[in-house]
Amino acid sequence: MSPEPPAEQKFLTDRMLGTLTRYLRFMGYDTTSASTLSEGDKKEDTVLLGIAREEHRLLLTKDAELARRGKGSALLMRTDDVMEQIQQLIDRRLIVRRLAMSRCSLCNTILREANTCEIQKSENAPKDWRNLTFYWCRHCEKLYWNGSHGKQLEKRVEQELRE
Repeated sequence: MSPEPPAEQKFLTDRMLGTLTRYLRFMGYDTTSASTLSEGDKKEDTVLLGIAREEHRLLLTKDAELARRGKGSALLMRTDDVMEQIQQLIDRRLIVRRLAMSRCSLCNTILREANTCEIQKSENAPKDWRNLTFYWCRHCEKLYWNGSHGKQLEKRVEQELRE
């Protein structure tokens, strides 16, 4: 019997990494965010370290002290530029360069193919949608498709990142 392939890395991001959170989700990575927690909790760093440990997530942070406290379960992101942050993760072999569009960028829910009714009721769907594939977040009720925004993301990932 062959061994199971290693599970894909899951992430937890601090409040300073909202853009990285969305990009990782667009890339198909299970990424939760500290922004889902109540604000103002003086023990938030301890809570984040607990979540990372309990859910087997790597905590990505801009806070050097939090990264130090997290030891092997936290990684200090050294730049503010989202593409450089993604490249840092690629260089550490934590992620691969891809654009999966399989998770909701807002809530991290796995997307499913949208049905005709969902496409028709969406105010944002293009008028001519016959040759496009749409995906639906059942939690946010948000419609996704690879339009101009998705093509721009794809271009950035291909041109600005190296494997």
